[in-house]
Amino acid sequence: MHDWDLVLHNVHLATMEDGYGEVPDAAIAVKDCRIAWIGSGAALPASSAVTIDGKGCWLTPGLIDCHTHIVHAGNRSDEFEARLNGASYEAISRAGGGIMSTVRATRAASDAELLRQSLPRVQALLAEGVTTLEIKSGYGLDQPSEAKMLRVARTIGARLPVTVRTSFLGAHALPPEYAGRADDYIDAICRQMLPALAVDGLVDAVDAFCERIGFTPAQTQQVFEAAQALGLPVKLHAEQLSDQGGAALVARFGGLSADHLEFLSQEGIEHMARHGTVAVLLPGAYFFLRETQAPPIAALRAAGVPIAVSTDCNPGTSPLTSLLLAMNMACTLWRLTPQEALAGATIHAARALGLQHETGSLAVGKRADFALWRIARPADLSYAMGLNPCVGVVHGGAWRTPVVSLPD
Repeated sequence: MHDWDLVLHNVHLATMEDGYGEVPDAAIAVKDCRIAWIGSGAALPASSAVTIDGKGCWLTPGLIDCHTHIVHAGNRSDEFEARLNGASYEAISRAGGGIMSTVRATRAASDAELLRQSLPRVQALLAEGVTTLEIKSGYGLDQPSEAKMLRVARTIGARLPVTVRTSFLGAHALPPEYAGRADDYIDAICRQMLPALAVDGLVDAVDAFCERIGFTPAQTQQVFEAAQALGLPVKLHAEQLSDQGGAALVARFGGLSADHLEFLSQEGIEHMARHGTVAVLLPGAYFFLRETQAPPIAALRAAGVPIAVSTDCNPGTSPLTSLLLAMNMACTLWRLTPQEALAGATIHAARALGLQHETGSLAVGKRADFALWRIARPADLSYAMGLNPCVGVVHGGAWRTPVVSLPD
């Protein structure tokens, strides 16, 4: 008699260990928040565990949203409307809009208010089977505000059933107090902001925006060197609007991921393949901005670069809180297969966060993070637009229904 804590039986498994890794008519057991046994339902040993009948549903790893800016205050629907009425992004920015609009709102919000505004967005993801979530800073752009964003991210992980990984994105944009002094701002990031935030335990990884409207490769390298000195992994917003060589740069630093990648070069692909850097695709931003330059999917495939898919949830370019819809967009806009899209939101997304040994697939010893779906086959998760077939979630070995009540 096994002393497991939880057993789910009468399920079909998509383990994501080899393609979909399908195991029909299966069962899975949990002990001490870890997967203890996987196999045919007919071979399930006797146990004293709490047992849940999956009623023939499909069980996948919990979904992983590996690139979000989900903690922020305010929204920019006014700018969305203005652009559709003919205003240019430049005109909106001159009028005080753009990223600085979000920076002002985020700086002005208290910790409690920032948490209050962010929780519904997180809840929407959790209702779709998300069990791991990356949250970036980058709308504070000064040390107190960046710390506030990262504290709120940590609070979300403590108060909701989701594993949160934080990324410090101080090098997101140039704050107004540093206008014309980008090098001084990068110096402040490297010498003051990042070390202080790391000492406070608020940073799991370090990100930057390497772009003509962001920071140069040389400035980005300075940030990466500071992160490396603190023992922190790096990732990068790269090649979204132009080819700045960011993907090759982050790969040379052993980076976890290069994200966006619409203008990724063959040289960048080769560096990513050589160093094991994950390509994180963000179809929400591509769709919302009505871009036409698609990432080089075929070349990434040919090089064997792991491909992840994420929402890029942010107020300016991807106000998207559905990872299932992001998976559909990756298929319809860029021709990913449904299997690639699901791998992109599970096993490859885990790798993009450095968590591939903990989560992202169903294997004995990994953390017990699952999502239960009322679907006919795994491809349904990328097929149906606007449908949420999630009927149950296990996070860290604890069963819950997919809808999470927000804390008071």
